[in-house]
Amino acid sequence: METYRIGIDVGGTHTDAVLLDEHNQVVAETKSSTTKDVTTGIYAAMHKVITEAKVDTKKIRYAMLGTTHCTNAIVERKGLNEIAVVRIGAPATLAVKPLTGVPEDLRDVLGKYVYLVRGGHEFDGREIVHLDEAHLYKIAEEIKGKVSSVAITSVFSPVSREHEERARDIFTEVLGSEIAISLSSEIGSVGLLERENATILNASVVNVAKTTAQGFIQALKNEGIEANVFFGQNDGTLMSIDYAVTYPIFTVACGPTNSLRGASYLADLKDAIVVDVGGTTSDVGILVNSFPRESSLAVEIGGARTNFRMPDLVSIGLGGGTIVRLKDNGEFTIGPDSVGYRLPEKALIFGGDTLTTTDVAVALGKAELGDPSKVAHLDKELLEKVYGKMVEMVEEAIDKIKTSAAPTPVILVGGGSILFPTELKGASQVIRPEHSGVANAIGSAISQVSGQIEKIYLLDEVGRENALEQAKEEAKAEAVNAGADKDSLVIVDIEDVPLAYLPGNATRVRVKASGALQ
Repeated sequence: METYRIGIDVGGTHTDAVLLDEHNQVVAETKSSTTKDVTTGIYAAMHKVITEAKVDTKKIRYAMLGTTHCTNAIVERKGLNEIAVVRIGAPATLAVKPLTGVPEDLRDVLGKYVYLVRGGHEFDGREIVHLDEAHLYKIAEEIKGKVSSVAITSVFSPVSREHEERARDIFTEVLGSEIAISLSSEIGSVGLLERENATILNASVVNVAKTTAQGFIQALKNEGIEANVFFGQNDGTLMSIDYAVTYPIFTVACGPTNSLRGASYLADLKDAIVVDVGGTTSDVGILVNSFPRESSLAVEIGGARTNFRMPDLVSIGLGGGTIVRLKDNGEFTIGPDSVGYRLPEKALIFGGDTLTTTDVAVALGKAELGDPSKVAHLDKELLEKVYGKMVEMVEEAIDKIKTSAAPTPVILVGGGSILFPTELKGASQVIRPEHSGVANAIGSAISQVSGQIEKIYLLDEVGRENALEQAKEEAKAEAVNAGADKDSLVIVDIEDVPLAYLPGNATRVRVKASGALQ
């Protein structure tokens, strides 16, 4: 029986949907405006693409969603959970309080219940002091009914998770299993403040993720689709709904990642620079072996420094809806604000009252859209200067992300990519592949499933080679459970950290495997 998969990606301006057959060929594609509540836009795009495709909905087996819900919630400080922040690290870490360096408005929302508890470990895994369990029980009673999510961070928990896990058990015991608990050892890497921030942000968007997931499943049911549902995560692979609700922070930046993956597939290139032009921003990233290059730096989200895995991106405030302001003296400004999803009502070519980058491209004959007579009165010479500056902004971003001066292929994708020429400085060639407008939704639909395991092995008993082999097999089994095809599995990540504090030459091994959907 032939099967189909639906891929949806939500951007700031458009929500894109594609339907692919089992050979990953595009059967139907659509763009609809992103709505303020996001969910309506997803539903509209899905309905449109299914109606257009005229396929039997029973044959749609998989549905993938790449969403900006969590990112938007953090950036706009809206819809966030009431959270408690618990750091296990007194007296060692009292000098730097939690949420240090986080913007004040975000601190006001997330910093209502902050606690420092005695405990934590040294970098070699020795206990600094015993965990103060009595204090944890007291905190649990205090926050009962006031918060719906708890972020727990312990000093050097990537080496020893013992205190975080004990704290989780105490909170679950007092507050019930309904409470969402985020542990820093499962989210960030070494580096206390950044890991703590990532955990706090994760805890703050659990409700957003839950609502999004439920809305998506319901929308599918309304169309008569009983599909396996997956969320896109920011390393270019998929995660199950349960996983997504536990680690919603991993959906941050999955949009650009999806675009990179989709661009690689459409242009049939494994190594290239991708420029994804949306309605509000352009994201420039780099493909290495068809996956996004990861950033080695701390990444800011909504003004908070974090250190979990993120794609290496240069983002500029330039998209199809970016507002252009012309001044009387021949000067002008481009952005950084955008009309976003209101482009179809705001842009001049659609009868609106705001000059956007899209209007500039249409007035100069670079793109065909809307009603060109509505921009015919504008000063062409000035617009040429504006357009020149737009191109320069993209070329600068390409230059920033490159690791060498050699010309590199550039793939243009995204709805706003029609604004740019197929010759750019620093590019050996510029490709705008077919279906490039919905590359993000395609990237979401063709993504692979991953499985990850993390275990402590005693090397004196099993030996390093055996331990790694065992871990690889388990990670592969995890990926198969999550829906990956066992013949297509590859190991994408291995990390082993010696644990000096445990006898028997103990080592913590983390392995990630990924493969195509079954």
